[in-house]
Amino acid sequence: MPDIKHFNPEIVLDEAIQVFWRHGLPTTGIQALVSATGVSRSSLYATFGNKDGLYAAALDRYIAQHSTPAFAHLAQASAGLTSIEEFFAGLIEVRCSGPVAGWGCMVTNAYAGPECADTGIRTLLEDHHHMLQSAMRAALTHAADLGQLQPSCDLDASAAVLATLAYGVNLRSRAGADAQTLTDTVAAALAPLRAPLTPQEQPPQ
Repeated sequence: MPDIKHFNPEIVLDEAIQVFWRHGLPTTGIQALVSATGVSRSSLYATFGNKDGLYAAALDRYIAQHSTPAFAHLAQASAGLTSIEEFFAGLIEVRCSGPVAGWGCMVTNAYAGPECADTGIRTLLEDHHHMLQSAMRAALTHAADLGQLQPSCDLDASAAVLATLAYGVNLRSRAGADAQTLTDTVAAALAPLRAPLTPQEQPPQ
């Protein structure tokens, strides 16, 4: 196995993400990480400190690779509720189909596990939540500007609800909920926010 001077830490983290994402911190043994990364235990410890340190670095990289770009795209999108629908559609697609279907979200999994008690991990999770809720708030602001929302809609409260819904999608998909069920749940959550259709927008009878 390569020693500490002869491996790329970023590649190692990408391999570690796959293990931690699928199995979580508590049930992942160091030997599984050695096998997945091809790096010796001593080299992993010399670089990351211990298994918990490797997990924290992997979680941070997961957020940077998966969450931050998605949230930035949502915040910058200009289609309002349509942008939020597309965000959830993409989330549901990843969670319910493809190579990581059934794995849930590494961040949401961390919230549900004992690793959440670690101060450093909790900081990563709270920063992630702030980014998600802020992105939802920005998308709702666009929706309000486009006249898509009920006049009484509380943007901050609605952003908090939608952020929580995203965690719920992650958890339910990991438990086996199908894509259509999750899509219907998102539609039901968005329905009360919508402004009523104008007469011109009403479908023909």
